[in-house]
Amino acid sequence: MKNYQLRRLSDQPILTAADVKPSHPQFQVMGAFNPAACRFGDEILLLLRVAEAVEAQSGKIHVPVVQAQNGLFQLIIKTFPEPEGDYDPRLIQIDDQVYLTSLSHLRLARSTDGIHFTVDEKPFVFPERADESFGVEDARITFLDGKYWITYTAVSENGPGVGLIITQDFVTFERKGMILPPPNKDACLFPQKINGYYYMLHRPMVSDIGKPSVWLARSPDGIHWGDNRFLFGAAGTDWEHLKIGAGPEPILTDEGWLVCYHGASVDHTYSLALALLDRDDPSRVLDRSTAPLLTPELDWERVGFFPNVVFCNGWVQMPDGRILVYYGAADYCVGVAELVTV
Repeated sequence: MKNYQLRRLSDQPILTAADVKPSHPQFQVMGAFNPAACRFGDEILLLLRVAEAVEAQSGKIHVPVVQAQNGLFQLIIKTFPEPEGDYDPRLIQIDDQVYLTSLSHLRLARSTDGIHFTVDEKPFVFPERADESFGVEDARITFLDGKYWITYTAVSENGPGVGLIITQDFVTFERKGMILPPPNKDACLFPQKINGYYYMLHRPMVSDIGKPSVWLARSPDGIHWGDNRFLFGAAGTDWEHLKIGAGPEPILTDEGWLVCYHGASVDHTYSLALALLDRDDPSRVLDRSTAPLLTPELDWERVGFFPNVVFCNGWVQMPDGRILVYYGAADYCVGVAELVTV
């Protein structure tokens, strides 16, 4: 694999939660981060994960969920006593049920230069199914068969799974439902068929047995997936010991399929790295980074809703060959870097 580096194009975020209008009068935008990305006509589109929550009150915590009411899915805000002592700001446990403290949706942002973005005022994808009752998160966009296929994490009380929608115009879309059941996430599609099959990277979430790993699946139609196999796991180094997962859609290079992935360390620091897969047989790993290419270093990458995170699920290959890499920082904002060879 070529010697790659990720170079930040700005020492400031290009989008923050302050740039996004809340979707509901009771909501505050807690973060706008982890964007999917693609070229669409003359624009660069980002599909942001927008996390919203109800303003906290002393001794109380409000939990937004989407539930069926009279046959329709509607936003419901539940109120519970605030847990005592320290707790994860992203989730709480009430009796036997774990709730997210925020509700995420997907929101479009648009740019002509790839740096300066305008955010749509309304959500593009808002939770509206039972398996999305806790939110929709962390999309990936792949242009495939003349359409834009968008995988995302659908979260509910039953855990996170992989949902799929398909659009041609980023105005309307068709929901295909959950294509991988819980617990699974970090799924991205390859941008072309290989030997007659669609391929996808994904991350089953291990429990008592097994270690964090990226898996490969294939499908005859892009909807029904099987032939799942282990692809690669954490290499044993501290920076990718706790978690590992695929980022945006693989890019075909003269060396093979280039894959961006993230790793989380034992202290929950998220970093970015690369892997290279065989172009004709993506189950063959040809090479992998031995050290991260991007780690949280700047203040806004280290301090936020969830600190010490750089997380990529969107990159764009520009007409001049440059690859712009969009990454979420500290679960609050978006940065941009360029992938270069040295």
